[in-house]
Amino acid sequence: MHGVNVFFKSFLGKSPIWYKYCIIAFLIANPIIYYAISPFAAGWLLVAEFIFTLAMALKCYPLQPGGLLTIEAVVIGMTSPHHIKEEVMANFDVILLLMFMVAGIYFMKQLLLYAFTKLLIVVHSKKRLALTFCLSAAFLSAFLDALTVIAVIISVGTGFYGVYHKVASGNNFEDSTDITNDDKITSKKEILEQFRAFLRSLLMHAGVGSALGGVMTMVGEPQNLIIAGQAEWSFVEFFLRIAPISVPVLVCGIITCLLVEHFSLFGYGAKLPKKVWVVLARYNQSKERKMSTQDRYKLVLQGLIGIWLVVGLALHLADVGIIGLTVIILTTAFCGVTDEHTIGRSFQESMPFCALLVVFFSIVAVINDLQLFKPIIHFVLSADPHSQLSLFYIFNGLLSMISDNVFVGTVYITEAKSAYLSGALNREQFDLIATAINTGTNLPSVATPNGQAAFLFLLTSAFAPLIRLSYGRMFIMALPYTIVLSGVGFLCLEFLLPEATELMTQWGWIISR
Repeated sequence: MHGVNVFFKSFLGKSPIWYKYCIIAFLIANPIIYYAISPFAAGWLLVAEFIFTLAMALKCYPLQPGGLLTIEAVVIGMTSPHHIKEEVMANFDVILLLMFMVAGIYFMKQLLLYAFTKLLIVVHSKKRLALTFCLSAAFLSAFLDALTVIAVIISVGTGFYGVYHKVASGNNFEDSTDITNDDKITSKKEILEQFRAFLRSLLMHAGVGSALGGVMTMVGEPQNLIIAGQAEWSFVEFFLRIAPISVPVLVCGIITCLLVEHFSLFGYGAKLPKKVWVVLARYNQSKERKMSTQDRYKLVLQGLIGIWLVVGLALHLADVGIIGLTVIILTTAFCGVTDEHTIGRSFQESMPFCALLVVFFSIVAVINDLQLFKPIIHFVLSADPHSQLSLFYIFNGLLSMISDNVFVGTVYITEAKSAYLSGALNREQFDLIATAINTGTNLPSVATPNGQAAFLFLLTSAFAPLIRLSYGRMFIMALPYTIVLSGVGFLCLEFLLPEATELMTQWGWIISR
């Protein structure tokens, strides 16, 4: 009995007892269902279990329980280490992005905090501020990766939170303090909770904004590039073919942003507390007063490196991760950072998520090996041409809510291309289906954190627990956007896309192959 107690104390650390029992039950049930019932059923159960670990991210970081489930999946034969490696290598750009880009942004924190503090002080209207964050994220995500955009927003949010938390704890701006510990905050707890709600809403607006912009261009999301490659679309043609859906969705997304803020719906509407505004204004004045010529030089230099970042990513001068590495090298070399341990701290945020992503790709390998999506794909392709667009959109959307939208998009466009090459689809229908796949994998995926890597990164970041952003809360806050974006996207696909595509073909804007 003593040994059991020791085991439970060590197993998953301080996680609740009921959570530990759940994980053990999953580990016992999986091989039984795999061998006694069917691998297909066991595969879907594993997907559900992994989603559960993501949903309980605040109880236990998903890497450990998700990793145990994945190891077991390999042992009982759901997938193989070789296939996992193939999935990881296929998504290696995302790994590199996290390893270097997030670390690179760490060294631009000074500039980002300075610029966004100015924005917060100048823009008093919460609705205007929410709209600014949403549109900025949308614009940037149209040319940059959504993960990069979210990493910037997280960095800024952490900076804001840290400034006020220090003051609320009775410390000065320059004091080092543990922002995860609220013990010293007594009288200002209510203000802190309001500030947390304010930051949560800004982060969610930015997150949804990244999806609104990411759907519009072939470089907005990784699956967009794959779809554009299979369909042989140029940058301009991609934008035009998606525009009948993406532009109305963007307009409706902006309206939704304003409405949820105005009526304080779904966890939105929290305003920046006056006392926090005063603290941030004092912080800004203090920084400007103490700013030396050297500090101003660093800000200018970080600004120039930021321009290089945007230009390099927008023009695809190198892979995203490689550009991130250049940011690390340039900011450290020219800002005087030469200490190994200081550089090492910049990787603390990204590396746990990199490990979690490998586990995620392992689950994707299981989905692929057990062909969990095959019945759905077969059903969609066997439908009549008019229904195919709607079905591709709906099933892409539903699957992108529970699985990686890059994987879902890749599987569907590959199957659609095979059907086109075999003569089952004509070229016009294939182009319309490619549009349905792109919008289906981008728009409804905002529903859950596991739908998009950027949302998953936000949920599992060190900042999420600080502002009390859980899986459930993200789901609720994303719900109005999910309904509007998915609904408007579906209506535009059904009633606007075919006619608009035909018109653009007649006008010579897009070519008919």
